[in-house]
Amino acid sequence: MNIKGTAAGGGNALLIPMTEFSMGLTGDINDVMNAHNLAMVALTGRMQHERNYSDEQLRRLTGMRRLDIDPCQVEMGWVIDFCAQALRSVIIGMGARSDGYMMQSKFGIAVSSELMAILAIVRDLADLRKRLGEITMAYDKRGNPITTADLEVAGAMCAWMRNAINPTLCSTAEYQPVMVHAGPFANIAVGQSSIIGDRVGLKLFDYHVTESGFAADIGFEKFWNVKCRLSGLQPHVSVLTTTIRSLKMHGGGSKVVAGLALPEEYRRENLKLVEAGLANLLHHIGVIRKSGINPVVCINRFTTDTADEIRVVRRAAEKAGARCALSDHWGKGGEGALELADAVTDATRDKVEFRYLYPMEMKLRDRVELIAKEVYGAGGVAWAPEAETKLRSLESDARYDEYSTMMVKTHLSLSHDPALKGAPKNWILPIRDVLVYSGAKFLCPCAGSISLMPGTASNPGFRRVDVDVQTGKVTGLF
Repeated sequence: MNIKGTAAGGGNALLIPMTEFSMGLTGDINDVMNAHNLAMVALTGRMQHERNYSDEQLRRLTGMRRLDIDPCQVEMGWVIDFCAQALRSVIIGMGARSDGYMMQSKFGIAVSSELMAILAIVRDLADLRKRLGEITMAYDKRGNPITTADLEVAGAMCAWMRNAINPTLCSTAEYQPVMVHAGPFANIAVGQSSIIGDRVGLKLFDYHVTESGFAADIGFEKFWNVKCRLSGLQPHVSVLTTTIRSLKMHGGGSKVVAGLALPEEYRRENLKLVEAGLANLLHHIGVIRKSGINPVVCINRFTTDTADEIRVVRRAAEKAGARCALSDHWGKGGEGALELADAVTDATRDKVEFRYLYPMEMKLRDRVELIAKEVYGAGGVAWAPEAETKLRSLESDARYDEYSTMMVKTHLSLSHDPALKGAPKNWILPIRDVLVYSGAKFLCPCAGSISLMPGTASNPGFRRVDVDVQTGKVTGLF
C-alpha cells in the first residue's frame, strides 16, 4: 500500500497467488499483530487498574498482585501493518480515569514486532509458547523486568498465533513450490525466512533455498552466526545476488529515491561506474568466504544491462574465486535461470568447512568489535555513554551470556551511514543503545538511528488499488 510493493518477484519470476499474498495470505501478520497488541492491552489495562485500586482491592477484585509498572520504562509499543509516521510517537489514555493510563507510547510496523522475530526462530509450538512468556514489556519502579508471563497474557497470545507457526505453500508462475513463512524486520531482527520453513523444505525438496534479507553484512551475517546456531543447520552454498544498477550506485552514481524515476546513468551503459562499484561486491564475497563457503554470484539481469557491463562483473567475481552466473529469470522465468541453477548445484558438491565468526563464550563488546571490523570493514567501535552503561550491566549478568548478537544498522551501506557507499575504510561504528529482546533471546546493539515505523510516501500505492465491482478482482496491486 506504499512504495515498495509486495516484494514477491516480478515478470516471469512471480510468486502466485499474488493478490492473496499481497492482501495478507493466511493471516500470519494479522496473528502477530493481534497477539502483540493484546500484550499492550494487558499492560495498559493493568497500569490503569493499579492506579485506580489499592493493593487490597486489586487482590479482592482481580486476584492480582501489584506490579508497580514504571510508566517511564515501558519498552514495548503497539504495531500496525501500515506505514504511518503519525503514529511513531503518541500519547494514549487521554480523557477520564476510565479511559486508560495516560502516557507516551509508540507504534511500529507489524513485522518489527519481537513476536515476528520469535516466529522466525522457533522450532515448534512449545518453543513459541515458552518464548512468548519471556518477552519483557516494561520495568517496575525498582528496575525489575515485567514480562508477558507476569501479565498472564502469554497463553492468549499463543492462542492467536497457534496457526501462524505453519508455513504457507505458494508457487512461482511456473508452479515451482515456494514456502512463505515469517518476515522479521531485517534491520533490527534476524531478517530470515523461518527455521520451521527450512526444516519442512529440507524434507520436501531436493534443493532448499532460504532467504536472508539485506546483503552479506546484515542478512548473511545473521544467518551465519545466529540462525544456523539456533537451527543446527549448515548450508552447502550461499548465493550472493547483485545487479548492475546497485554496483553503479556504489560506484558513485546519483542518489536513487524510491518512487521516483531512475537517473539516466542507471539506464544506459556506464562501465566506469560499474567498475568503481565492484569494491562493494568484492567485500561481500569476502564476508561470505569467512564462513568457509565459496559463494555463487548471481547477476540479476535487467533489460537495460549491457553485455560489456555484465562481462566486467563476471570477470571480477571469478577473479575473486567465486562462481558467477547470469540469471534472466525476470524475462524468461525458470529457463532464464538455468545457468544459475547449474552453478549452484555444482557448488553444492564443494567441501564446506563451515565455521562461525565468534564463539558464544565471547563477550558482547568483543562480538560487536569483531563484526564491525571483519564484516563491515570498520576501524573500530565507539560506545555512547548510555550504551556503555547498559553494556556493562548486560555483560555482568550471566542470564545474557547465551543471547544472540543481533546488530542493528542501515541496509543502505556497509557502514552505519546510508550515504557511505562502496566499501568505506577507516571509519568508526557508533553504538548508541542496546535493546533487549528477552523472548527471542536477542541483544541488539544499535548503530545509528533506525525507525521501526516507515512513513507513507507522497505517491503511495493505495492510490492505484481498487476492486472491479462486477468480478470482485483487485486491481493495481502489482
